[in-house]
Amino acid sequence: MKSFKICAIAIWSVLLLSAFSFKAKTTTIYLIGDSTVADYSLEEEYQTKKFPQVGWGQMFQPFFSKDSLKLVKNILGNTTEVKIDDRAKGGRSTRTFFQEGRWAAVYKSLQKGDIVMMQFGHNDASVEKTERYVNIEGYKEFLRLFVNQSREKGATPIILTPVARNYPWKDGKLTNVHGEYPQEAKDVAKELNVKLIDLNELSMEFFSSKGQDFVTTNYFMNFEAGVFPGYPNGQKDNTHFQTAGGKEVAGLVFNAMKKL
Repeated sequence: MKSFKICAIAIWSVLLLSAFSFKAKTTTIYLIGDSTVADYSLEEEYQTKKFPQVGWGQMFQPFFSKDSLKLVKNILGNTTEVKIDDRAKGGRSTRTFFQEGRWAAVYKSLQKGDIVMMQFGHNDASVEKTERYVNIEGYKEFLRLFVNQSREKGATPIILTPVARNYPWKDGKLTNVHGEYPQEAKDVAKELNVKLIDLNELSMEFFSSKGQDFVTTNYFMNFEAGVFPGYPNGQKDNTHFQTAGGKEVAGLVFNAMKKL
């Protein structure tokens, strides 16, 4: 009888230890960047005012199902759940994202083991818009700040080059519209030994494979009048994504994470 009790206690001990060892681990992936990353569904009256515009970050969460987490175990380790926290905002450059306190809010929330994915460049390069423009050296310095402060909190930074716009096309291929900014982002990643996703290159290659007409109609915000309530006069926008475009770019990012 005594030995039976000892055996029962031992079994319960093993079960308890097993329960603790399989404790759920949630990792938050913070997205910081501009309108091409932002989640417009967080805005009021999204369906009537902004739909079908999305940032790729808005389409990112479904890629992190329980079955797919093993595909990015190289980044997430033994994470059992991923939460996407999209802090990106339209019109922001590295400088304005910092100056408005948006980065401070992310920094305050960061926990050890979290991920910070940063994609800037569209607005940094806007020389004609002085309220958002950041020169190359400033761009690099703010990226360094985001990287270093992420690491201070025990988080993993990942730099992304800016996603392609739907121009310029040359000889059937989409080419770089962002000037030196993608290369400078890559240089900072190399300098600080940071994981890098060259989204500019990946998106140019992917869109080129689909062809200009298909991409223009199906992926970017180009459509006739009366199709969507928020755009009674139609839209011609080759920077921002429709739902299908945002989903495809989110897929490019997820697939790139698998290879890091």
